[in-house]
Amino acid sequence: MTGEPNPFGEALPPDPLRVVVADDNPVVRAGLTALLDGREDLTVVAEAADGKEAYEATRAHRPDVVLLDVRMPGVDGIAALPHLVPLTAVLMLTYSGEKEIVQEALRRGANGYLVHGEFTADELVAAVRDTRRGRPHVTPTAAGALLAQLREGDHGERASGPPPGSRWCTEGPTERPTSTENLSQLQPDVAQSVSDRSTYGLSGREAEIMDLIASGMNNHQIAATCFISEKTVKNHINRIFAKLHSTSRSEATATWLGRAPGAGREWGDL
Repeated sequence: MTGEPNPFGEALPPDPLRVVVADDNPVVRAGLTALLDGREDLTVVAEAADGKEAYEATRAHRPDVVLLDVRMPGVDGIAALPHLVPLTAVLMLTYSGEKEIVQEALRRGANGYLVHGEFTADELVAAVRDTRRGRPHVTPTAAGALLAQLREGDHGERASGPPPGSRWCTEGPTERPTSTENLSQLQPDVAQSVSDRSTYGLSGREAEIMDLIASGMNNHQIAATCFISEKTVKNHINRIFAKLHSTSRSEATATWLGRAPGAGREWGDL
């Protein structure tokens, strides 16, 4: 058993942290696998070429962390995120540094966002380890996207956050949603945007926070993503619940996504 002494009285090493690598480029996958498998406390249990394969590998192997690319054929990383985050921690690892993509990935529950070329091998390994511990990392491009989001949002609610170029870490374990969807099939686009559904009178910041709630984030993660205090998050949630006539996160999410509580989101044919 992990951490238990063996018959000779010596403590056994902990089980390696299990990783799934999802990228459509086989050279990138092979390089990441070789890098991570070269560490005693890390092991790659599966590789995937798109979001659907990443989901299937996660269901089969139950990894601690999924490294997920954004742009992949078929089902991309952004579309797969809402189905992966209830199962495990997801760290975006991609060449895509567009502000909107970074912000959407974090809204949908990614635990961090690393852009290729902005980190060393040791920094990647540290980010993978920290992701499992619930400590998100972002590289400079992603940090800049978060700062832009902050400046475009509620300036009056700004809390101290990292400047662009710093590593963003927050302490504490990552909570996982207790419910899961019935995901027998997959489709490239699974989430609705605020622009194509009623906002129920929510302000821009409230709509943003409601999207984060719907993605499965807890208050601590929302506060870190938006650079506001947890108390401010709770105040927003109270107003959101009142406007959505809801008394719980699951009820508010059901109303926000326009579906009945507990209804499964089907992944349509590709």
